[in-house]
Amino acid sequence: MVSFVRLQAGIKASKKGKVKLTKADKARLQKEEEDRRLKEEEEARLQAERDEQERLEREKKDKVLPELELKDFARRENELDELRHLLEDNHNSVVTWKNEEAEKAKWESYMCCDGTPDPSVQQEINTYMSLWKEDPEVNVTKVLKQCIGALRLIEKLEDLLKETSNLLDIQKYQEAIANLQELIHLKHNLATEEILKEATANIDTQTGNMQTVVKDEHVTLCLWANLKKNPRFKGLNFEEVGLGFEIPKQLAVSNIAVRILHTRYDHLSLLARMTHTRMHTPSSRSLAGGENFLTEQGEINATREEVKTHDSEQQISVEEEDQSGSKSADGKSVSQTSLHSARISVHSAESGQSQIKTKIEGLNGSVDGDLSSSLSHLNTSETCFRVQVVDMMQYSPLGGVFYYNVFHLPPQAHHVNGWTIRQILDTGLEVFPYPQKGLQMNESLISKLDDVESIGSPPVGVSVTIPDNVMFLENPQVARWDATGKQWRMDGVTEVMYSEEESKISFKMDSFQPFVLIQDTYANFPFQSWELKPLGQDSALYTIKGALINVSITVQGHQCMLQTQEQKCLSHFTGKWMNSTALQRAMQDSGINIFVNEFTEKYVTTYGKDPLTEHSAYEQMALFSSACAFTWSRWNAQCGPEHLVMQVCEHFATGPVPKDRWCLYLLGAQRSQMLGISESSEAFSPDHCLGTEFHSTFIHMLQDHMSAEGIARTRTSDNLFVDTVQSLLCATRPLLYA
Repeated sequence: MVSFVRLQAGIKASKKGKVKLTKADKARLQKEEEDRRLKEEEEARLQAERDEQERLEREKKDKVLPELELKDFARRENELDELRHLLEDNHNSVVTWKNEEAEKAKWESYMCCDGTPDPSVQQEINTYMSLWKEDPEVNVTKVLKQCIGALRLIEKLEDLLKETSNLLDIQKYQEAIANLQELIHLKHNLATEEILKEATANIDTQTGNMQTVVKDEHVTLCLWANLKKNPRFKGLNFEEVGLGFEIPKQLAVSNIAVRILHTRYDHLSLLARMTHTRMHTPSSRSLAGGENFLTEQGEINATREEVKTHDSEQQISVEEEDQSGSKSADGKSVSQTSLHSARISVHSAESGQSQIKTKIEGLNGSVDGDLSSSLSHLNTSETCFRVQVVDMMQYSPLGGVFYYNVFHLPPQAHHVNGWTIRQILDTGLEVFPYPQKGLQMNESLISKLDDVESIGSPPVGVSVTIPDNVMFLENPQVARWDATGKQWRMDGVTEVMYSEEESKISFKMDSFQPFVLIQDTYANFPFQSWELKPLGQDSALYTIKGALINVSITVQGHQCMLQTQEQKCLSHFTGKWMNSTALQRAMQDSGINIFVNEFTEKYVTTYGKDPLTEHSAYEQMALFSSACAFTWSRWNAQCGPEHLVMQVCEHFATGPVPKDRWCLYLLGAQRSQMLGISESSEAFSPDHCLGTEFHSTFIHMLQDHMSAEGIARTRTSDNLFVDTVQSLLCATRPLLYA
């Protein structure tokens, strides 16, 4: 090509009288021109052949298309009937098994005779609570043991609440849950008060104060009693449990006790969700006529004071009145700050179209607001500040609740001439108001303070080691409890410092309040890819490659087992068999969320697929999951909202699926077909593969390309295995979120 250009230049130059071409140059030029012409003609001929071949294929497809459609229409009714029969038989068998298991569990509980009431009988629940409330036991070890029984009873009530649709039963279970939660909190306070009454008898010889830690599987209780009142005291770390606090000087010289109560369960977030979110009942049913799948996402409570913590903030003008009476930790009257006026812009979520309703581990119920023993503090003058309300649909508290309280130290016993004298108060455990106007202190104590500024109300500090049963995919954020609004808020939390190496977070707050560590619920969305492959008869491996962490779930019969590289934080349930509902709850509670709910589409971008087509695909994938492997396709994003595309192949080996084995399938509401393109094609085409037929169902389409052994596997699949696979697919919706 270079020589040709050079000769062309030579010709032009020769025409100008500058250069004269030789005969050899002219011959070479003519040969190159001839070669170029022949090459262009050959390329044109090949392109014409390709165009002709494509035209013939299109004509052939167009010619056979009516025949294929007629053939599909003729067998449509039979295929739909067969699919419906398979789904109904599977559903009925699963329902029968679950009913038998429920009856068996009920009988075993009855035979235990351990005094645990029947959660479905209100009279037994009321008797249980009355007897426990009147029980004078205040020993912390025995009280915590009693609380374990109450927590188990709450779990049973929550299960009943999720299963019932009767409004009277819902109200009954909600009230029972709320009363039990309040009773547990009351017992914690009584045990705390009993320990603090004996503070002088348990003085630490090194510090001159009392500090103690009590711990069981659900609760960690850290207590510090200020007996020495050293103005140089700044704080204390309970190293054995990874908790610590910092207090200002005026508290260091006050007659107080500090408590950090860590409950691994979370009753406050439940209260926030139930207060600000209105759930809706399903409106449609699945093809199998079984478990509710579709729902109408109706209007979300327009009075919810919601602010997305990273996207929007509300400006609120607040004018504060004088402090008035509020509830203390045990219901006694103490001072509170009241709001005279607060103008809050509220959001009303738009009503969405009906969409797939997956198995959500949310709980219906409510608890009383005085689970919190401290209130948010507002400046005495009219101020303008930003309120950051945690959106409970977008964020998830992890690791339980940390109740951070300061109490008046109860009167201590005095020993005089062999007598023990103690002042008895009927006020119970009283909250020490902080911050407050005109903090009362002895003048001699004030004189010991190093500077005048410390007489103000500086923030209080706290440090927390991340609980070992949770894993944060992102740096944890802190939210404090607003008892007035019954919501979590992120304002008022300052100087947040997180050490990933030490798994420790420290921060400061304006007052003593319950707090939680939160994470974006959908941090691991959207999925990068997914795969469901068989491991044998009634066994499969479901793998999701998330945005931040990969998750693999092995399914064997009706049980599941999580497999992940993050073994350190999830050792309490990784590698252990459990049912799909328990696994889903354990993963979400640990911060590994791959499950969706009716709000997920508000926070994660999707392709907007037809929910009926999507659900039908999951049902049929589960039926064939013992013999076929399924995986994602990049064409699923380009096939339109009415269709789904995935890669499928029959697979019996235990190793990875060979890349050349995958075939693309297009699924629609009316028919399924094999595509003529591959995953590596340059563009998407909905044309079917030559030599294949159309089918009204996905499973009949797959059967055309399966062996007799593979088809036999699908017909002998265990009903519980099919149901478990289907529940995982419906709970994660990979065709919509990958």
